[in-house]
Amino acid sequence: MIGKHVALALVLAGWGAGVSAQTPQTAPPAPAKVDMQTLDYRLEPRRIAENTWVIEGAVEDFSRSNGCNIINTAFIATDQGVVVINTGPSRLYGEQQRKAIEKLTQQPVLRVFNLNLHPDYFLGNAAWSDKPTQALAGSIAGMKAEGAAYEDNLYRLCGDWMRGTQAEPAREAIVPQTIRLGSHVLELRRLRGHTGDDLVIIDQTTGVLFAGGLVFADRVPTTPHADPQAWLASLQMLRQWQDDGLFKWVVPSHGPVHEGPRGMEQTSDWLQWLVSLMQRSADKGVDLSELLRTRIPERFAGWGAQPAEFHRSLAQWYPRYEEQALSKSK
Repeated sequence: MIGKHVALALVLAGWGAGVSAQTPQTAPPAPAKVDMQTLDYRLEPRRIAENTWVIEGAVEDFSRSNGCNIINTAFIATDQGVVVINTGPSRLYGEQQRKAIEKLTQQPVLRVFNLNLHPDYFLGNAAWSDKPTQALAGSIAGMKAEGAAYEDNLYRLCGDWMRGTQAEPAREAIVPQTIRLGSHVLELRRLRGHTGDDLVIIDQTTGVLFAGGLVFADRVPTTPHADPQAWLASLQMLRQWQDDGLFKWVVPSHGPVHEGPRGMEQTSDWLQWLVSLMQRSADKGVDLSELLRTRIPERFAGWGAQPAEFHRSLAQWYPRYEEQALSKSK
C-alpha cells in the first residue's frame, strides 16, 4: 500500500485581447515560453469575455522548462473592483500576475480566490498578502496541512522559479454565496471529488464557469486528493447546470478555455475508464507493475501530462482496488 506522502510526491513530481464576450477563443495558441534566464513567466492575459481575462498555463506536467506554470489563473474587472482567481505555483508567479493585471486595469483588487488546496492554486498568495485571500474551509485546512510538502516538492521540480516561495494558505474561509460586484453577479458554489472542497464560480453576467480542478481539457486529470465517484457526481451536476443555462463557457484550471461540455465529457470519460480498468485488473489479480504497462486508449494518448499522471493515479489508487478484490475473495 503506497503511503500518503509517497503518493503526494508522485503526484507533484511530475487566453490576450480583443475577444468579444460572445465569442471567446476556443482553440488558443500555445502559451509563450518562459524565459528561464530571467525567470520571466511572460504572462499574457487573454480577454475571453466582458471584463474577464484568463492567463493560461502550459498543458503539461510540472517542470523547470515551464516554471511549474501549468495552471490557468483569471481575473474579472468589475465596476467595483477586481476579483482574482488562483495565484499560481510560486511567489514569483503571483508577483508577475499582479503586474500583468495592473497593466490592464487600475481598479483595486477586492478579493483573491483559491479554488482548491493544490499548490498551483495558492502558492502565489504571498504576492497578495495585502488583499483578502479566500477559499473554502476544507481547502484552507488542506493548505495548512500539506503546504510544507508542496514547497519541498516544487522546489525539487522547478528550482529557482520557487525562490522566496512559502506556502501562505488563504486567510479567510468562505461559504457558498452569491456576490454582486457592479454589473457582475458571481455565484460561489461548493462541489467535491477532485478534492474534498472544490470551489466553482459562475459569472451570471458573462456565462463563464471557473471550474477549478473538476474539469480538465486535453489533459490527464490529477488525482492526489480525488474521490472518483464524488467527482463523477459533481461533473454530472455541472452538466445539469449547463443544460439549465447557468453558463456557456468553461475555464478549467488545466487545459484550454472552451464552449460547451467538452472538458466535462473528457474528464468523465477518463475517470470512468480508469476506474473500470482498475476494478477489472484487481479482480484478475493483475500486479501494479504489469498494470503500469497498460496501453492507453487512442482518445487519451495525445493529452498533456500523459502517461505520467496515469502512472501516478495507478500508484495512488490501485492498492485500494486490490484490497477490495482480496476481501471479496475471502
